[in-house]
Amino acid sequence: MSGIGDLERLIAPLESAVVAFSGGVDSSVVATVAARVLRGGALAVTAVSPALAEGELERARSVAAAVGIRHEAISTNELARPGYRSNGRDRCYHCKTELYGSLARIAARHGDTTVLSGANADDLGDWRPGLRAASEHGVRHPLVELGIGKQEVRELARALDVPSAEEPASPCLASRIPYGTEVNPATLARIDRAESTLKRLGYSVVRVRHYGDRARVEIGELELPRALTGSGRRAVVEAVRGAGYRSVRVSEKPFRSGSLNAARSGDRRA
Repeated sequence: MSGIGDLERLIAPLESAVVAFSGGVDSSVVATVAARVLRGGALAVTAVSPALAEGELERARSVAAAVGIRHEAISTNELARPGYRSNGRDRCYHCKTELYGSLARIAARHGDTTVLSGANADDLGDWRPGLRAASEHGVRHPLVELGIGKQEVRELARALDVPSAEEPASPCLASRIPYGTEVNPATLARIDRAESTLKRLGYSVVRVRHYGDRARVEIGELELPRALTGSGRRAVVEAVRGAGYRSVRVSEKPFRSGSLNAARSGDRRA
C-alpha cells in the first residue's frame, strides 16, 4: 500500500497547491499532506451552493483548522448551467466544470499553482463524468496517481489524525435526484430539510431519494433496524413528510453508494 511518504513525495515538488476541499476523508487526506509539505503554499477551497448540505461548510472549516491548512469558501453557480439543471447522466461534468473553473482562477492569482482533488482510485470504477472536467482543467488526483482506494484512504486518515477519518461520505444533494429530473433550488432545499431532520433523530448515514412529492429513504446498514421498527419507521416518515414530501417509503435495503448510477437514467421508481 502507498503511504504518507509517497503522498509527500508526490506533492512536495509543487510550488503551491489549491485543494478542492469538501472536508470529507479523501480531500482531507490530500489537504493534510499538502499542508505538511507545502506549508503556507497550500490552500483548501470549499465550494458553497444550494447543493451543499447543511453543516458541511462548518465541517470543512473545522477539519481545515485541525489539519493546519489555510481555508477559503467560495460561491459556485452550477445551477446557472443548463446541463446541470437538466440533470442528465453528465450532470457532474457540468458541476465540476463550474468548480474547477473557479479553482483555476484562484490558482492563477497565486502564480504557478496546481489544483488537487481528493478523487481516489476506486472512483475510476464508477460513473464519474466529473473526472473529464478535471482533465480539461489540468487537475491532479494524488490518490489516483498512487492507486490509493477508499479503504486505504481511511487508514491514511487515521494515521494522520484527520478528524473526518470515520465520517461517512456526503456527496452533493443533487445526487439524490434521478437523472432526467430537473435540479432546482427548491428541490435541493427540500432534500436538505428532510436529511437534516433525520440526522437530528440520530441517523448518520441517510439518503432521501427524491421522486417529486414522493421520497424513498435509505439508511445505513447499522442504523437500519431502528428505522424499520414500528415507532422508528413512523418517526422517519413523519420527519420526511414535515420537510414537504407527501408520500414516504423507508427502504428495507440499506443505503448503497451509487444506486442511482446503477439504476441509470429513466428509473423513477420509489
